[in-house]
Amino acid sequence: MGGKQYKRPESVLVVICNERGEVLLLERRRPLGFWQSVTGALRRGETPQAAARRELWEETGFDHAIPLLDLREQRRFPIIPPWSRRYAPGARTNLEHWFLACVPGRRMPLLSRAEHRRWRWLPAARAAEQVFSWTNREAIETYCGLCRQVCGCSGDRT
Repeated sequence: MGGKQYKRPESVLVVICNERGEVLLLERRRPLGFWQSVTGALRRGETPQAAARRELWEETGFDHAIPLLDLREQRRFPIIPPWSRRYAPGARTNLEHWFLACVPGRRMPLLSRAEHRRWRWLPAARAAEQVFSWTNREAIETYCGLCRQVCGCSGDRT
C-alpha cells in the first residue's frame, strides 16, 4: 500500500461565458459563499487541455461539443492554508492554466452535488466581483469578450 495521494500543485481554470457577455459561476459546498468558475487539479500524467475538458464535464455536464479555448495564460499563486493539507509537504504554490468555454445562451449545468451547491449566470462585471480568486477575476475581466468570436454568435439573441 502506498502513502497518501496528494494533489498535484497544478490546476486548470475554465471560465464559462456566453455570447451575451455573461459568466457561469458555481458556488462550492465548502466554504459557503465561495463562488468560482470551473477549477480542478491535474492528475498525474494529464495535460492541462485534458484536465480542462474533464473538469468541465465533471462539474457542469458540458460535453465535447462546447468550444474550449486554451488561453495560453498561466498564473502561479500561493496555496491557501485551508487547502494546504491536500498537497505534499513543502508545496507552497499552484500553477493554474486558463481556458475559456463558450456556450450559447444560458445553458443549465448539471452540478456535481458533492462539490457545488448552486449556479448562476451573471454579467461579466458582476461575476468578476463575486468570485473569491484574484486569478478567476482577472480571467473573467480579460477574456469574456472573446466568447462572441469563439461561439460565432452575434450577441443579438434575446
